[in-house]
Amino acid sequence: MSPSTEPVTVLAATGLEAWAVRRTIRGARIIAAGIGLGRLRSGAFDGAVITCGLAGSVDPGVRPGAVVIPRRVLRPDGRWADCDPALVDALVAAARRCGWLPECRPIGTASEFVRGAARGAWAARGCAAVDMETGIIDAPRLAAVRVVLDAPCRELGPAWQRPASVLVRPRAWGEAIWLLGAAPRYARRAATVVAAALPRIGQVVAHAGPRDPRPAGLPAGGR
Repeated sequence: MSPSTEPVTVLAATGLEAWAVRRTIRGARIIAAGIGLGRLRSGAFDGAVITCGLAGSVDPGVRPGAVVIPRRVLRPDGRWADCDPALVDALVAAARRCGWLPECRPIGTASEFVRGAARGAWAARGCAAVDMETGIIDAPRLAAVRVVLDAPCRELGPAWQRPASVLVRPRAWGEAIWLLGAAPRYARRAATVVAAALPRIGQVVAHAGPRDPRPAGLPAGGR
């Protein structure tokens, strides 16, 4: 992907998450990437990338509304990627200024909707939450801000694996009503944290020296 005049790329997956980012954030390149980066040809970026949006908790103690800013990400292939420490520190400080105490344990990136026993499998590997994008991004500087939407204490039903099917499944309508209120609010929460951190992140990126061009978390010698 060609370099941007903006110091940071903020990547949102769904239309809702992109809406929240665009309403809240200025001074960054914003990309609506689709779930699992489905709208992009590649997950490779040249500069700093922050994924911003919603996540599913895999730990009963990490409840809906929790702000998650991981220091590490478990990729779908089982490799660990380190998030950029300076970006993470700026995001954590911003979250605290906004009144939220962030969870900084790792997140995992799943290739499909995670629910039921699958949550426990991710938790056993050290993850606090899962998304479907962060761990498939290759960038010299990587970070994430995710706000928990669904959790073991409030799990979405299987209909949400195919959201269009909710219309013909009355049992899911109650969940839909809850999501209409919670999802926009939580997406804005994630975007608010990123917006509050961007002035500091811009300084970090502008004044830092060149970074190793290998994707975050890859060992010397390549893949």
